[in-house]
Amino acid sequence: MPSRHPHITGGDGAALRAALDDLRHRIGVPHAFPASVLADAERAARAPRLPAEDATHLPFFTVDPPGSHELDHALHLARTPRGGFRVHHAVSDTAAFVTPGHPLDTEAHRRALALPFPDLRVPLHPHRIAEDAASLLPDVPRPALLWTLDLDADGTLTATDVRRALVRSHARLDPDTVQRELDDGTAEDSVALLRDVGRLCEERERARGGVSLNAPEQRIVPHGDRYRLDHRPLLPAERWTAQLSVLLGTAAAALMLDGGTGVLRTLPQAPDGAVARLHRVARALDVPWPPHTSYAALLRSLDPRRPRHAAFLQECTTLLRGAGYTAFGRGGPALRPTGRPDHPEHAAVAAPYTHCAAPLGRLVDRYTGELCLAAVAGTEPPEWAGGALAALPATMERGERRAAEADDACLELMTAAVLWDHVGEVFDGLVTDVREDRPHEGTVHLAEPPVAGRVSVPPDGPPLPLGEPLRVRLLHADPGRSPVRFGPA
Repeated sequence: MPSRHPHITGGDGAALRAALDDLRHRIGVPHAFPASVLADAERAARAPRLPAEDATHLPFFTVDPPGSHELDHALHLARTPRGGFRVHHAVSDTAAFVTPGHPLDTEAHRRALALPFPDLRVPLHPHRIAEDAASLLPDVPRPALLWTLDLDADGTLTATDVRRALVRSHARLDPDTVQRELDDGTAEDSVALLRDVGRLCEERERARGGVSLNAPEQRIVPHGDRYRLDHRPLLPAERWTAQLSVLLGTAAAALMLDGGTGVLRTLPQAPDGAVARLHRVARALDVPWPPHTSYAALLRSLDPRRPRHAAFLQECTTLLRGAGYTAFGRGGPALRPTGRPDHPEHAAVAAPYTHCAAPLGRLVDRYTGELCLAAVAGTEPPEWAGGALAALPATMERGERRAAEADDACLELMTAAVLWDHVGEVFDGLVTDVREDRPHEGTVHLAEPPVAGRVSVPPDGPPLPLGEPLRVRLLHADPGRSPVRFGPA
């Protein structure tokens, strides 16, 4: 899912990086691994549990940012004789390295998620596992879950299979390289099909009423002791790669629902208040939202290359904050064995969906992979997977609360960095939020630069005018010392 926090480009920004270090310490983000976990990782890396099947003949490729080493998902695509497509996903088999109850497992449950910060990534597993032994690096065999998804010519999923196999990635590609090869016609057949299958998946998404946010990447660009906010729109190749991950997530969810045991990523429909807030943000950023235009239709009309559209897309990620995990089936007395949860859908996907493609950075994916293997084999899940299922949603939600806290704090730091040398200046804004318990405090969105901050007016005067323009003066903005604060101009 998209993230709201930007990342720092270049090697400057020492003061901001120091503020981020302080932030991680303040909110208790785990970073260094205990010696017992590092020792367990070293043992596991030297003697992983290897599968019997060898699928190293399939020429997989990975698509990740330049310099990435935590590669947990690889692709291979081919046409089928009847005009359809076969999509292979190789997903790192972290269960080949992590022994239930051992230090690696205990630490993964404590962390639940890798936490990406603007300047670095706090990992779920030690480097020896995440960026070495379990990573799908090129030209080395790795244990993986080998997914086979068959699609017809219209992109409809017709068959799903998953099994353990040894795989080998043949190419480590980055999005710019993939896009360039697609545009100039030099992409190998498997890579070239990324466009065809990705577009079909987009059409299927529209048909079922789903929506992809495709929020642009936010970047903080240091210029000496000043900072500029920049947005990089996602390339089509990145959108299509993301569509194949969604395809895998929906196929895995269907397997678990059919098998009667699983854990889904669920998202209810956004409440009216959240959508009303986005209408206000759109007004603040001068993003037209025509009457009777749905949220999904609006998103498809936006141009992320335009700074205000890009800022609005970032704000739309707040609708995903209601997502959670729903476990069901034969996983112990805390689970009701209904075989299917009452509300299995993910509102943005418009179908049941699960996380399963990023086990190096997300604990739950190790479990969903194991449950899907059992569903295909028609067997009971192993005790370590089934027995932990009831507690898994709470574990993940704990990790996500920490991630949300970190995201919000990073966003406030980045906003302060962009605005720090504008203290005292007056801006045109629009009040997008007002606190129910304190109507004189809320959030104002600026049109330029397209950022938001807290605003307060004197408590003995009128409350903040929700949804109305307001000229404000920047009172404070000092990253790591004083958060962004506005007052009436």
